[in-house]
Amino acid sequence: MAYIRKIASGWRAEIQRRGIRVSRVCRTRQAAEAWARQVESEIDSGRYRPAAGKTVADLLERYAREVSSKKRGARWEAVRIRILLRDPLAQVPLERLAAPDIAAWRDRRLREVSAATVRREWTLLRHALRIAREEWHWIAEHPMSTVKPPPKQPARQRRISDEEVERILWAAGWQPDRPPETVTERVAAAFVFALETAMRAGEIVGLTWDRVHASHVHLPRTKNGNPRDVPLSSRARAILDHLRNFEFADGKVFGLKPSQLDALFRKLKARAGITDLHFHDTRREALTRLARRFGPLELARISGHRDLRILLDVYYAPSVEELAARLD
Repeated sequence: MAYIRKIASGWRAEIQRRGIRVSRVCRTRQAAEAWARQVESEIDSGRYRPAAGKTVADLLERYAREVSSKKRGARWEAVRIRILLRDPLAQVPLERLAAPDIAAWRDRRLREVSAATVRREWTLLRHALRIAREEWHWIAEHPMSTVKPPPKQPARQRRISDEEVERILWAAGWQPDRPPETVTERVAAAFVFALETAMRAGEIVGLTWDRVHASHVHLPRTKNGNPRDVPLSSRARAILDHLRNFEFADGKVFGLKPSQLDALFRKLKARAGITDLHFHDTRREALTRLARRFGPLELARISGHRDLRILLDVYYAPSVEELAARLD
C-alpha cells in the first residue's frame, strides 16, 4: 500500500513493493493515489520500468546527488561526471543502453585522454550503473559487464630531482629558511612538506593546528578511512614553525584550498619549465627517499598503505643506480 503525505509542493506518493522503492510528487492527492495504483499494478504484473524515459544523464545526475556527494572524493567525481555529461553517451536512454554504446564512449575518450584517465571515469560509470541495477532497479542488466575496460598502464615511476625542487622554489620566490607569506609561497612550502612527509595534497591542505604535535601530525581520517600518524623531519618541523606566524580560516595550517594548490602548482611548473610533473609525484619521491632509512613495514606505517604490494609496486621507485650503490 502506497504511503501518501502532504508536502510543501503538493502530495508525495511513496511505494515500497517487492524490493522496489519509488516516489513521485503530484499536485493533488487524487493524482498521487492514481499514480500509486498504476505503479503498484505494474510492479505486481512485472511490467514496471522505473527508468522509462530516463537517460544516462538522469542516472549520473542522481548519482552525483545521492552517492558522490557523500564521498570524500566528491570534488573529483563531480569533475568526471561533468565530463561524462558532455559526451553523447549521456543522451542514450537507459532502456536501450547496451555494450556497443559503452565501447563507443570508451574509444572516443581514449582518443582524447590517457587510458588511466578513462579507467577512472570507467570505474565511476560502472559503479553508477551497478547502483542503478541493484538499488534503484532502473536497469535489469549491467551493460558494462561484457565490455573490456581500457588497458591498465604500468605504474607511474616519475622521480623528482633536487634541481627540479630548486626550480620550483625559484619560481615561487621562496626558500625554506623564511616564512611563506604569499599564497604562491605556501604552495611551494606544501610541495617541500609533501617531499618530507609523503602526505597527500588533500591531507596537507586539510591539516589543522590541533592535529600538529611536536614530532608528528595526526590524520584522523585518511583516504582508506583509517587514522594515521606521520612523523616529522626537522625540515618539515621548520616549515610548520614558520607557518605558526599566520592565522588562516578554520585553523588550517597552510591556508590553502585544494583548487588553489592545483592551479598555482601548475603555474609554478610552467614558470620553472618543468613538464610531466604532478603534485602527487611527491608521495612516491618521499617514500623512495624514506626507504633509504626505513624498511617496508615502517614505510607502510608512515604512508598508511595496508597492502604492501601497492606500496612497493607503485610508490617505491628507486633507480637501478641507487640499488647498485647499496651492494658495495
